Amino acid sequence: MMKTLESFLLLLVLNLTTFSSTLAINKTCYGDGSGLGAGISLNLGIYLNTCPQAEEIIRSGVEQAIASDSRMAASLLRLHFHDCFVNGCDGSVLLDDKPNFVGEKTAGPNLNSLRGFEVIDSIKADLEQACPQTVSCADILAIAARDSVVLSGGPTWQVELGRRDSRTASLQTANKNLPAPTSDVSTLITKFQNLGLSTQDMVALSGAHTIGKARCSSFTNRLGSSGDNLFLQSLQQLCSGSNGTLAHLDLSTPATFDNQYYINLLSGDGLLPSDQVLVNGSDEVASLVQAYATDPLLFFDDFANSIINMGRLAPSNVYANEVRSNCRVVN
Repeated sequence: MMKTLESFLLLLVLNLTTFSSTLAINKTCYGDGSGLGAGISLNLGIYLNTCPQAEEIIRSGVEQAIASDSRMAASLLRLHFHDCFVNGCDGSVLLDDKPNFVGEKTAGPNLNSLRGFEVIDSIKADLEQACPQTVSCADILAIAARDSVVLSGGPTWQVELGRRDSRTASLQTANKNLPAPTSDVSTLITKFQNLGLSTQDMVALSGAHTIGKARCSSFTNRLGSSGDNLFLQSLQQLCSGSNGTLAHLDLSTPATFDNQYYINLLSGDGLLPSDQVLVNGSDEVASLVQAYATDPLLFFDDFANSIINMGRLAPSNVYANEVRSNCRVVN
């Protein structure tokens, strides 16, 4: 009964979001005119006439996936991030390698790390049944990220739509643009600013690490000297068997999207080195961490705004793109 009620309430929120978008369509440039892409606008409610059930189909697929594996919420959210950071939000991260084509799945930050591709495949198949070649794979990723956050207890936001799917991918750009778990604060800020995203966007989007898991190999730098830190001692014990062991990014509320991530950082309990360094960053970074740890609603608002900003990152040549029938291959 409770699960049915939760599903109804989520659907009500999404429907109200879509309804409000029809009253005032808020066009935003797909790209900000700085070389990230221009000429095609994202819109709210773009599929209301061409595929009115699109968001419900995606929500249902995400809900089923998370019900089977709660970690999938973080995985789907991460797919959207890893897509947008490499030549814009164009679904390139979903393309498989072929004999004459190299995708991004084997990039260092993605290999044996990204997951959830089969969930996107299933959602895409359902959408193709309902409205063939209408909803892009890039838009599926954007909506699935929002629904994953909502289903985990986090904020909702209106997803701007109208992205198109790339016919190319870039292994080199994936290796260059995606932040490593060992990044320091200046590197993180630079990687975000290179894409037109702010320091505040970086700190807010880092809060996505309030859900999900990471392999021991991604935080070995945190294990060198534990001292009296019980958290680090527990990690040393957990990882003593294998670097492939998984640890919760947020040990306190691992499957709930909340502000506990920032509270953990202030206690020295951030899992990844690139997370824990935020408390020792610039005054702006450190003050944002403190603010989000204190005010969960502020974090929710800023996270929603920042992921909308990230979702506007566009490929340089959107006109050459398409709506794929199969997210793994170009048409």
